[in-house]
Amino acid sequence: MIELEGVPELIDPVMVAAFEGWNDAGDAASTAVGHMDREFKGEVFAALDAEDYYDFQVNRPTVWMEDGVRKITWPTTRLSVVRIQTPKPRDLVLVRGIEPSMRWRSFCNEILGFAHELGVEMVVVLGALLGDTPHTRPVPVTGVTSDADLATALNLEESRYEGPTGIVGILQEACTHAGIPAVSLWAAVPHYVSQPPNPKATLALLNRLEDLLDLRIPQGELPEDARAWQVGVDQLAAEDSEVAEYVQTLEEARDTAELPEASGEAIAKEFERYLRRRDPHQGEYASEGGDGVPQFRDLGRQQRPEDKDPGDGGENGEDGTEHGGTDDGPS
Repeated sequence: MIELEGVPELIDPVMVAAFEGWNDAGDAASTAVGHMDREFKGEVFAALDAEDYYDFQVNRPTVWMEDGVRKITWPTTRLSVVRIQTPKPRDLVLVRGIEPSMRWRSFCNEILGFAHELGVEMVVVLGALLGDTPHTRPVPVTGVTSDADLATALNLEESRYEGPTGIVGILQEACTHAGIPAVSLWAAVPHYVSQPPNPKATLALLNRLEDLLDLRIPQGELPEDARAWQVGVDQLAAEDSEVAEYVQTLEEARDTAELPEASGEAIAKEFERYLRRRDPHQGEYASEGGDGVPQFRDLGRQQRPEDKDPGDGGENGEDGTEHGGTDDGPS
């Protein structure tokens, strides 16, 4: 029985979810949901029972002190509600947690129970994968849905992926079977610099979410963090000729593939995004640029053909060319 006492009546609610682990290369997706929760001052109204879904030897609880008292934080999935005011009032139900270790169907049913009770109109699940993409170019973000009509209406790709999947794919299919429109947005993270954080990929996901839902998300320090992240990777690449040559190869492949997209329509869309984000009091928002200390992956271990998922969740498949992201989720 789901009780939602204290949750106000929601306005055109959309559920936005992200899960640490296999589907979260560079922590880009979970950081995006966490960013919205902070910027809009979300308040948690529900948390799933950790005992039901997590193996605590895989995702360990943490102990901390408060006023001399030891407390424990259990790994789980929490739900909060935030209200977006621009360009018009709308509520987002934010779901943030760790990919569950077990009982995935029950996990999804519980999430869907909240969605039904809250009158959620659509579910958007964010993910990030490792891809053959250069860090010097805009982060590719692919929108995918299993609903052909929704794909046409929102200019998304219709899912054709076959192969291993994570909780993002399972939740999206559960939504489809439950009659709730569902979309997943996938950011491609350079596989050679995959350590979290990746603020550039987080920013790209938030940009695409803005376009999809027609809303504005305050970017805070993300643009500055993203620029710092790219400068750090540039410096590392400059110190390693092998990496620099590899990045140049990726750049050439990317530029050749995307040449037809440098159209008037694409330029107009980018200009519209600039106008929407412009703040008359604080100037314009930068669109790119991250903090943390980037490090290169070992290029000696190139991706094997069997590592690749030839699917639809980005350049290399639904869940990534490798099991990217943190070590918190099962692989």
